[in-house]
Amino acid sequence: MGIEPLIYAAIFIAVFFLIEGIYLAVFGKSVRLESRVNRRLQLLEKGETRESVMETLRKEREQHKESRGIPLLGLMAKKAAIANIAFSPMALVGMMAFLIVAVFITLTFSTQSGIVMRIIVSLGMGIGSVYMWLNSKAKKRMDLFQEQLPDAVELMVRSLRVGHPFASAINIVAQEMPDPVGTEFGILVDENNFGAEIVDSLNKMTERVDVQDLRFLSVAVAIQTQSGGNLAEILEGLAKVIRARFRLFRRVAAITAEAKWSGWFLSFFPVAAIIAINVLQPNYYDKIETSPVFIPLAVTVFVLLIVNVIFMRMMVDIKV
Repeated sequence: MGIEPLIYAAIFIAVFFLIEGIYLAVFGKSVRLESRVNRRLQLLEKGETRESVMETLRKEREQHKESRGIPLLGLMAKKAAIANIAFSPMALVGMMAFLIVAVFITLTFSTQSGIVMRIIVSLGMGIGSVYMWLNSKAKKRMDLFQEQLPDAVELMVRSLRVGHPFASAINIVAQEMPDPVGTEFGILVDENNFGAEIVDSLNKMTERVDVQDLRFLSVAVAIQTQSGGNLAEILEGLAKVIRARFRLFRRVAAITAEAKWSGWFLSFFPVAAIIAINVLQPNYYDKIETSPVFIPLAVTVFVLLIVNVIFMRMMVDIKV
């Protein structure tokens, strides 16, 4: 086996970061969540009309729903929609094909593995790296949205208390808040300007953004629209609830962090040990590899590692 496992790991890491590099090269810095100016305002500053910007943003958010019937993208469509990936479904397929070919060529020149192994590893890395990238993007975006939402609601409360209507309060959020909240609320503003009801647009946003606190906001606005009441007081109470839930989420994450890292360490340490042994002593397992119990025991250990990850995840998955 030799040094090949390290080559595989290095190729996978390089492929993972290559995806992000290509994504930023195609769409520029406007797709980065770290940008202080949200994507909608950046597109408007380039001279595009509100209508064209709204169509661009809506297309990016809706295109992945239609790709759930495609076999290769079926499992990735939900993650891509939540992450709001600007790549089209066909572009993601092209990305995976490009990565599979690139990995296969790299393995051909850097390892001595057979063609069947190279094909299997290339397919696994090409598809797996894209899925992991989408999953990372989706989680980062949802975590940031949850963190920004209380500030956005409090900003709306202050706007309502100085006499602004609710539509203007949303517009202030769209102008002042960075992504992802800024652009999502900006779509609400544009849809409202073109005749859509704010309640309907909020309901659509809850479908795009899988955040429980946003559903609370949508329900609160819908109830106030139908029955009346002081919306500023309702949203102020909602902001306190959202912020308290967010603090509780962080506290739970801190309490369970040790157990999570222990579970990952106990699961991956045997794998890392096997790789290290094969790199330092390539012939260490030569005598036992021919034993009839080697394969059954290896499969058993692999299954137990997976079971360990599942049970550790169940133990620390605390619902709030």
